[in-house]
Amino acid sequence: MSDDGKLVMMANQIGKFYVPQKQVEPVGAIATHLRKFWDPRMRAAIISHLDHGGAGLDPPVREAVQRLKEGA
Repeated sequence: MSDDGKLVMMANQIGKFYVPQKQVEPVGAIATHLRKFWDPRMRAAIISHLDHGGAGLDPPVREAVQRLKEGA
């Protein structure tokens, strides 16, 4: 598995944790988690992956990475 593949898998796992929770807005929670707990290099790599099509990212994770990219 490539480094991008590992990051996609990890990001999607985070999404699978937050999406079913009723007390949080999942996209915002995913973006916050990535911002707080991922190394800057990991964040840059997942944003670059999104910029190159974002293959494999689940829809809420894709939206969270877009928010992360925009600095929201």
